[in-house]
Amino acid sequence: MSVASAHSHAVVLILDYGSQYTQLITRRVRELSMFSVLFPGDASLDRIKGVSPRVVILSGGPNSVHVEGSPRVPDGFFEYCAEKNVPVLGVCYGMQMITHLLGGEVKPAVHGGEYGRMPMDIAPSSQLFDFISSSTINVWMSHGDEAVKLPAGFTAVAKSHQGAIVAIENPERRIYGFQFHPEVMHTEHGMEMIKHFLIGIAAVPADWNMGQVLEEQMEKLKAQVGPDDHVICALSGGVDSTVAATLVHKVLGDRLHCVFVDNGLLRFNEQQRVMDTFKNHLHLPVLCVDHSKPMLDRLRGVSDPEAKRKAIGAEFIEVFKNYATELEKTLGRKPKYLVQGTLYPDVIESCPPPGSGQKHSHTIKSHHNVGGLPKDLQFELVEPFRELFKDEVRAIGRLLGVPEQFIKRHPFPGPGLAVRVIGDVTEDGKLDTLREVDEIFVNTIREYGLYDEIWQAFAVFLPIKSVGVQGDQRSHAHVVALRAVTSGDGMTADWYSFTPAFLRDVSNRICNKVRSVNRVVYDITSKPPGTIEWE
Repeated sequence: MSVASAHSHAVVLILDYGSQYTQLITRRVRELSMFSVLFPGDASLDRIKGVSPRVVILSGGPNSVHVEGSPRVPDGFFEYCAEKNVPVLGVCYGMQMITHLLGGEVKPAVHGGEYGRMPMDIAPSSQLFDFISSSTINVWMSHGDEAVKLPAGFTAVAKSHQGAIVAIENPERRIYGFQFHPEVMHTEHGMEMIKHFLIGIAAVPADWNMGQVLEEQMEKLKAQVGPDDHVICALSGGVDSTVAATLVHKVLGDRLHCVFVDNGLLRFNEQQRVMDTFKNHLHLPVLCVDHSKPMLDRLRGVSDPEAKRKAIGAEFIEVFKNYATELEKTLGRKPKYLVQGTLYPDVIESCPPPGSGQKHSHTIKSHHNVGGLPKDLQFELVEPFRELFKDEVRAIGRLLGVPEQFIKRHPFPGPGLAVRVIGDVTEDGKLDTLREVDEIFVNTIREYGLYDEIWQAFAVFLPIKSVGVQGDQRSHAHVVALRAVTSGDGMTADWYSFTPAFLRDVSNRICNKVRSVNRVVYDITSKPPGTIEWE
């Protein structure tokens, strides 16, 4: 998080102890027009003090506080919060940690824990729930331990039907806890609970809005980039890099230089479509480099997903080096800065929580903004959206006049279709087949008016053939998978529930128009356990 943001907005700090829902808490706070920041749970007290939080939320997690070595807040944390009058809210593991560290007792649950949607009885009077008229509501539980003795001064203000304490408060110390997850949509009044705590109890101002953020980023850019410095940007055709380039162009004008690389792994007519938007709608200075042949030559015979990603990344770096060298000859000086569309989820996923056994995030996939480019490129980074989520970038794009049709485009991976072809992408016309199938699928989604309901939709070329009957003849043709998911930010996702009529229609269109395909399957895997992309 930048110092500028910390000082111009009230900060809601979330300390991450490993819950699958922690990032959702961060998003829920943003939805209330408040600036939320996520730190690893083992962040030092000095780092916490550095952002002057108005509130601290301690997340859930898989650990047990009564086990030696379990993660916890730094020494002096509660004393600091008391001195600065900073309210603290513990969620799940966070509540157990509060209980354990302040003199209470946490033990394994007598009944083996509580999981999923369960009823909760609310005490007649409490600060946390005084806006709720019902005495019983359903909440989302996920805990194997429970508080059996509360610290001095704390009151149990809700219990589960099994008798577990599931909400505590100490208004005098301004410390509160939920044993359930208010951030999950399955919890009744969950969003209202978060809002009530932040506004009604903690009095956090709702001072986070994209118009102000845009102005701040423009001022920050003016301060960062000198009056004679030049900036380059590698445009992917995606929303993030395009909106970032548009913002930078608005501030720096012709001192921004953009390059779009056709790597041979683009969607149907992708080059023509994005270049038209760049030049005729956004008026960005963009050079298109056709690097498809060298890229596909390098990928020939490569089947391993990680090897493909690394090869694509390395080849891209070569293009970028050549572009920077030629630009330096033209300008008579070397561009000093590089624009990247890094988002806050990229940063979050690079910082594993304590107790996870990781010092660095596991490699789910390479070719990622965080981690940077090779040192010999020697650019300083311009990352105007490093603190933003995808929907916030889209909001800024609208303020900058980026066409709505482009703003709403589904995300497209950096390695392109290479991660949507299982195995060697260069064999047997796979890319051309995939482009045709993908175009039919997405156009059918648009025709049915479903495009904006879906976070991402695409086709996948599978490494198998099946027997079929086409034109009264036996066929032995390719199998393709269709994938469509809903999501708020791509961190978690669920498969989209198409009607049988839609699936029948799109399958018929694909098999009738793409003669090399005789079977279509639909992927019904959520994230987790799967990823959105197949490779």
